[in-house]
Amino acid sequence: MLKNKYIIITLIIISMLALVFFIRGRQKASDGFMTKEMHPVVGDIRLTVITTGVVEPQNRLEIKPSISGRIEEILVREGDNIKKGDVLALMSSTERAALVDAARSQGEETLRYWKEVYKQTPIISPIDGEVIVRAVEPGQTVTTSDAVLVLSDRLIVSAQFDETDIGRVAVGQEAVITLDAYPDVRIQGVVDHIAYESELISNVNIYDVDILPQEIPAFFRSGMSANVEVIEKKREGVILIPAHAVNEEEGRTFVKVVKKPQNTIKEREIEIGLSDERNVEVISGLTTADVILLRGQVYSLKKKSSGINPFMPFRGRKK
Repeated sequence: MLKNKYIIITLIIISMLALVFFIRGRQKASDGFMTKEMHPVVGDIRLTVITTGVVEPQNRLEIKPSISGRIEEILVREGDNIKKGDVLALMSSTERAALVDAARSQGEETLRYWKEVYKQTPIISPIDGEVIVRAVEPGQTVTTSDAVLVLSDRLIVSAQFDETDIGRVAVGQEAVITLDAYPDVRIQGVVDHIAYESELISNVNIYDVDILPQEIPAFFRSGMSANVEVIEKKREGVILIPAHAVNEEEGRTFVKVVKKPQNTIKEREIEIGLSDERNVEVISGLTTADVILLRGQVYSLKKKSSGINPFMPFRGRKK
């Protein structure tokens, strides 16, 4: 009788352990792999092409005087927005500067007369834009080869794509810009222009692509380093599953579905769409009510060995 009692107790313990292992069976490590159950989710997925670039003017225009002479007055500052036809600076030709200097020594009346007779030469903006460089100050002598001011029609991000990625980029695609100086600010943009000619850099053909911000922030400065993410394709509100849940075998694409409450596992063929290497879009074959089985490799740290390295010296140890 006592022997039967021990047998019954042993069977109960074994049954309880089996139940525990059955419950945890989907999430336990076996042969270096772990299984897990999950439902497909509804979300957004997109394919992107990532590269680097630099903020610069799309059209950079150096304003050079048509005559040599002396700058008398600068009417703009860096950052000013200007219109076509605005007077940016006033200057005197070499002859006028010499004449005015000589008249100044003869009194105010003579100086006023020659200033009225011999007018200053205006430097006029040929475009609408922004002043990004003010290279001179009043009193400086300049020649026709000196840039007095530099104008920009608009600031863009010039991004570089190699020939393996340029085929995925097209004018009109959405883009996201982040600056190294402001990494937490995401700026929406659009692909505005793709260069027709490549540039050979380190034996790689590189194409320049203009990324136009939808709104140019006040902190944008020419020369800033930028990271660019061009959105090649995107889907919104689609069914997503982890990429490692998808199996491909003999031309079939399928997942393992867990049937509740029996906990039986069956293979189900699915049709997939976009994949970003982490998630996969499911076009047909699954709903969010299904339960799929994931299997991934488990990585564990090796236990620290308590053995003694035989090649270590005997310093600090008893021989």
